[in-house]
Amino acid sequence: MKKAALLSILVVAVQLAVGGMVEAQQAGKIPRIGFRSGQSLSTISTRTEAFRQGLRKLGYVEGKNIVIEWRYAEGKLDRLPALAAELVRLKVDIIVTSGLGSTRPANEATNTIPIVMTQDPDPVRDGYVASLARPGGNITGLSTLAPELSGKRLELLKEVLPKASRVAVLGTSTNASTAQALREMELAAGALAVKLQYLDVRSPKDIDAAFRAASKERADAVIVLGGAMLASQRTQVLDLVVKSRLPAIYQGGVNVEAGGLMSYGVNGNDLARRAATYVDKILKGTKPADLPVEQPMKFELIINLKAAKQIGLTIPPNVLVRADKVIR
Repeated sequence: MKKAALLSILVVAVQLAVGGMVEAQQAGKIPRIGFRSGQSLSTISTRTEAFRQGLRKLGYVEGKNIVIEWRYAEGKLDRLPALAAELVRLKVDIIVTSGLGSTRPANEATNTIPIVMTQDPDPVRDGYVASLARPGGNITGLSTLAPELSGKRLELLKEVLPKASRVAVLGTSTNASTAQALREMELAAGALAVKLQYLDVRSPKDIDAAFRAASKERADAVIVLGGAMLASQRTQVLDLVVKSRLPAIYQGGVNVEAGGLMSYGVNGNDLARRAATYVDKILKGTKPADLPVEQPMKFELIINLKAAKQIGLTIPPNVLVRADKVIR
């Protein structure tokens, strides 16, 4: 009996030792995550820094206790599948997707590696999650689902330009969110007595043609929708807006900081910062299926008075006072 008891004790001791070694090895492993965007680094630099800040706040320092594989498609969305496959081959622990069109290629590349979205417009409609409350698969994160913002942008333009009767809308029809944004704007346009002119921009060569069409139809203003392609050609769009002297409103504040007139939309930096929390929870063992998808909490109106002066436009005080940020 004594020998049997001693043997049992030895077995348990060995098991504990082995278990401790495994835990030590796991504890010593530096997590590797992949961050993938359809845009360029220069286009979303403030968002990537916000993501880093979110990680640092949770105790993760890039290069010390976490490795980040950064991948950018530079506006060439056809590169996204290859970049997703590359991250899968690297066996990253988590894939973080940023921007329109970047989640689907990751979803098609793996159904086992956790995927954290930083700004998908409608993950339920796109089939990435079963519901916002219970994702049910390997994908979770943050949604930019706020369709009412599209109509609000048109309302803001009308406040700035009360006599505007025709507004050009630049978008990319292959983006899943474009159709929904147009539906919301059409509803607002009816109430505001504004006619919309949709101009499809699928490649850089379409941008010049779109502005020529807007000028031909005597557009009073322009709404520029989001998307990797238009974002990657931001400089060209901004130059043409100034050249045509058309007041324009954008979805993201980065456009206004680069010289655009005004923007109203979801605070993308806040979403990127909040994505770090998902990374932390997943690395600590929580399954993506059990992490509800969160929606935007911060929205911002940014106005560039320099851009307004450049085209001879005066921003009404009642609009200016509502701005979260004014560039003078």
